[in-house]
Amino acid sequence: MKKLLLVVISLLVSFGFMGSKNTITVKGSDTMVILAQRWAEQYMAKHGDVNIQVTGGGSGVGISALINGTTDICNSSRPMKSSEREKLKTRFNTLGVEIKCAKDGLSVYLSESNPVKELTLDQIKKIYTGQTKNWSEVGGPNAKINIYGRENSSGTYVYFKDFVLSGQDFTPSMQSLPGTAAVVNAVSKDKYAVGFGGAAYAKGIKFAKVKKDASSPAYEPNAENVKSGNYPITRFLYMYTQSRPTGAMKDYIDWILSPEGQSWVVKVGYFPVK
Repeated sequence: MKKLLLVVISLLVSFGFMGSKNTITVKGSDTMVILAQRWAEQYMAKHGDVNIQVTGGGSGVGISALINGTTDICNSSRPMKSSEREKLKTRFNTLGVEIKCAKDGLSVYLSESNPVKELTLDQIKKIYTGQTKNWSEVGGPNAKINIYGRENSSGTYVYFKDFVLSGQDFTPSMQSLPGTAAVVNAVSKDKYAVGFGGAAYAKGIKFAKVKKDASSPAYEPNAENVKSGNYPITRFLYMYTQSRPTGAMKDYIDWILSPEGQSWVVKVGYFPVK
């Protein structure tokens, strides 16, 4: 009888009863990793039966994990490509579910001591494709532009290349770094540096105001300008799941999109979707 009771208890635990935790794995965007960690911490504090495991690695890494079936939620700072959705369909017979969970003003970082205050989209493009090499060409001092960016597994890298560079390749002189914090750190220590990344990472650097073209006003990546769409490099941040969320995962995502969950978007330094 005692042995039978132990077997029953074991089965109950394995099927999610008697105190076992629902585990949700989240993987992907380094731009979103701090936000994802805050969401997880706050949700788990009120839901003791749920364990949320958050890791970064880049949007591309998260999307690959979703396709391979090794994560429940993929965080991505860019939309999934049609080729990626086809891979998901081939393996799981689904195109996945896209959830817009925050907004970001993809920002151009400058040293606080750099006198340049604003750049047009075309000027940024020419800097990052290697056509513009000296700050004097964009109203700054006579000094070489030191260019920093993200690695190619980054969703921010892909979005910046597609949207700002119009699909052109980054200059070979760009120093690719493994995370947005590393880009910010490099720019903060280099008077003649430029970098790019999420708006939530502004520590020890300043944002360049960005103009659509030479005749347009320049805008900072702040809440008002991102909400209105005036800031030219406004983007959504995404979560992807293989299929329509159910159970604990649905409850967690619903909470993220609720006023409480969205308040943490603002606290971290991004902008709510609603």
